[in-house]
Amino acid sequence: MSVMDHQTMLQRLYGLLKLLDRIPHDLIALIARLSVGAVFWRSGQTKVDGWHVTDTAVYLFEHEYKLPFIDPWLAAHLAAFAEHFFPILLFIGLASRLSALALLGMTLVIEIFVYPDAWPTHGTWAVCFLVIIAGGPGRLSLDHLIARHFDRRH
Repeated sequence: MSVMDHQTMLQRLYGLLKLLDRIPHDLIALIARLSVGAVFWRSGQTKVDGWHVTDTAVYLFEHEYKLPFIDPWLAAHLAAFAEHFFPILLFIGLASRLSALALLGMTLVIEIFVYPDAWPTHGTWAVCFLVIIAGGPGRLSLDHLIARHFDRRH
């Protein structure tokens, strides 16, 4: 390859990198909110039958998850609530940072006490939560609309 070919290739690579720099945080945050929210929503759905936490969910908390410091019945109910409530907030972008922080905490509990070998999956979830916590939910969220409303008033 000639020096000119190397220069052209480097210019094209630089152009590609500049194009990737233009991916908007709003899109990244939306995908993070929806994808990780869906994981927890689906998990929550496995714990309920209608409005009731299933006996199977309680059984899992008693015999498989075995969380310390908390009664399995209470843990199953709290998990079922959290896995429905916080994803809904993430989907609509309301209290997004708080919701992401709550689910990140839940992820850490799962990683430390339940499935420590699943760290690649939990790490992926954590990155989605950290994108939201650190950068906010993006403009496609109720949080953004509320912030704009308060910014206009002050």
